[in-house]
Amino acid sequence: MADSLELDQQELKYLMVDQKKNFVDQTEWASKKLVWIPHESQGFCSASIVKEVDEEYEVEIEETNKRVKVLKEEIQKMNPPKYTKVEDMAELVCLNDASVLYNIKDRYYSDLIYVSFAYVCK
Repeated sequence: MADSLELDQQELKYLMVDQKKNFVDQTEWASKKLVWIPHESQGFCSASIVKEVDEEYEVEIEETNKRVKVLKEEIQKMNPPKYTKVEDMAELVCLNDASVLYNIKDRYYSDLIYVSFAYVCK
Protein backbone atom coordinates (compact mmCIF):
# COMPACT_ATOMS: atom_id res chain seq x y z
CA MET A 1 0.00 0.00 0.00
CA ALA A 2 2.79 2.43 0.90
CA ASP A 3 4.60 1.63 -2.34
CA SER A 4 1.54 2.50 -4.42
CA LEU A 5 1.13 5.78 -2.50
CA GLU A 6 4.76 6.74 -3.19
CA LEU A 7 4.33 5.86 -6.83
CA ASP A 8 1.20 7.98 -7.01
CA GLN A 9 3.04 10.96 -5.50
CA GLN A 10 5.86 10.57 -8.03
CA GLU A 11 3.40 10.40 -10.90
CA LEU A 12 1.38 13.35 -9.60
CA LYS A 13 4.33 15.72 -9.96
CA TYR A 14 3.51 15.81 -13.67
CA LEU A 15 -0.11 16.73 -13.01
CA MET A 16 0.00 19.05 -10.00
CA VAL A 17 1.81 22.28 -9.19
CA ASP A 18 3.85 22.70 -6.02
CA GLN A 19 2.34 25.79 -4.35
CA LYS A 20 4.92 26.10 -1.52
CA LYS A 21 7.07 28.57 -3.44
CA ASN A 22 4.17 30.87 -4.32
CA PHE A 23 3.95 32.52 -0.88
CA VAL A 24 7.39 34.12 -1.26
CA ASP A 25 6.66 35.06 -4.87
CA GLN A 26 3.34 36.65 -3.85
CA THR A 27 5.08 39.06 -1.44
CA GLU A 28 7.64 40.10 -4.06
CA TRP A 29 4.94 40.44 -6.73
CA ALA A 30 2.83 42.71 -4.52
CA SER A 31 5.73 45.12 -4.02
CA LYS A 32 6.17 45.60 -7.78
CA LYS A 33 3.68 46.64 -10.42
CA LEU A 34 4.40 43.80 -12.82
CA VAL A 35 2.95 43.76 -16.32
CA TRP A 36 3.55 42.12 -19.69
CA ILE A 37 4.95 44.23 -22.52
CA PRO A 38 5.50 43.31 -26.19
CA HIS A 39 8.91 41.82 -27.02
CA GLU A 40 10.31 41.21 -30.51
CA SER A 41 11.66 37.68 -30.05
CA GLN A 42 9.77 36.35 -27.00
CA GLY A 43 6.33 37.75 -27.78
CA PHE A 44 5.99 39.29 -24.33
CA CYS A 45 8.30 39.92 -21.39
CA SER A 46 7.71 40.91 -17.80
CA ALA A 47 8.36 44.46 -16.66
CA SER A 48 7.62 46.65 -13.67
CA ILE A 49 5.97 50.04 -14.01
CA VAL A 50 8.29 52.86 -12.99
CA LYS A 51 6.09 55.83 -13.86
CA GLU A 52 3.07 56.84 -15.88
CA VAL A 53 3.07 59.86 -18.19
CA ASP A 54 -0.12 60.61 -20.14
CA GLU A 55 -0.83 57.62 -22.42
CA GLU A 56 2.60 56.09 -21.88
CA TYR A 57 4.36 54.07 -19.18
CA GLU A 58 8.03 53.95 -18.38
CA VAL A 59 8.77 50.34 -17.45
CA GLU A 60 11.82 48.39 -16.37
CA ILE A 61 12.28 45.00 -18.02
CA GLU A 62 12.76 42.37 -15.32
CA GLU A 63 15.49 40.32 -17.07
CA THR A 64 17.69 43.18 -18.23
CA ASN A 65 16.75 46.11 -15.94
CA LYS A 66 16.54 48.19 -19.11
CA ARG A 67 14.01 51.03 -19.02
CA VAL A 68 11.73 51.56 -21.99
CA LYS A 69 8.61 53.57 -22.77
CA VAL A 70 5.50 51.66 -23.77
CA LEU A 71 2.07 52.88 -24.81
CA LYS A 72 -0.64 52.22 -22.24
CA GLU A 73 -2.67 50.15 -24.74
CA GLU A 74 0.26 47.75 -25.33
CA ILE A 75 0.55 46.73 -21.67
CA GLN A 76 -1.18 43.59 -20.43
CA LYS A 77 -1.78 42.85 -16.75
CA MET A 78 0.13 40.04 -15.06
CA ASN A 79 -1.51 37.44 -12.82
CA PRO A 80 -0.44 37.05 -9.18
CA PRO A 81 1.97 34.12 -8.54
CA LYS A 82 -0.79 32.01 -7.00
CA TYR A 83 -2.04 31.49 -10.57
CA THR A 84 1.32 30.18 -11.79
CA LYS A 85 0.95 27.06 -13.91
CA VAL A 86 -2.82 26.94 -13.42
CA GLU A 87 -4.42 24.05 -15.32
CA ASP A 88 -7.71 25.74 -16.18
CA MET A 89 -7.12 28.96 -18.10
CA ALA A 90 -10.53 30.25 -17.00
CA GLU A 91 -9.07 30.59 -13.48
CA LEU A 92 -6.66 33.32 -14.60
CA VAL A 93 -7.66 36.68 -13.14
CA CYS A 94 -6.02 38.52 -16.04
CA LEU A 95 -7.05 36.51 -19.08
CA ASN A 96 -5.03 38.02 -21.91
CA ASP A 97 -2.68 36.84 -24.67
CA ALA A 98 0.49 37.28 -22.64
CA SER A 99 -0.83 35.49 -19.55
CA VAL A 100 -2.15 32.52 -21.53
CA LEU A 101 1.08 32.14 -23.53
CA TYR A 102 3.25 32.45 -20.43
CA ASN A 103 1.15 29.92 -18.52
CA ILE A 104 1.33 27.37 -21.35
CA LYS A 105 5.09 27.90 -21.71
CA ASP A 106 5.66 27.65 -17.95
CA ARG A 107 3.61 24.45 -17.71
CA TYR A 108 5.40 22.95 -20.74
CA TYR A 109 8.86 23.53 -19.27
CA SER A 110 7.66 21.95 -16.00
CA ASP A 111 6.33 18.84 -17.79
CA LEU A 112 2.73 19.85 -16.97
CA ILE A 113 1.52 19.62 -20.53
CA TYR A 114 -2.24 19.40 -20.03
CA VAL A 115 -4.42 22.52 -19.85
CA SER A 116 -8.11 23.26 -20.06
CA PHE A 117 -9.90 26.01 -21.98
CA ALA A 118 -13.39 24.68 -21.27
CA TYR A 119 -15.10 27.82 -20.04
CA VAL A 120 -12.99 30.23 -22.10
CA CYS A 121 -14.18 28.76 -25.41
CA LYS A 122 -17.91 28.68 -24.69
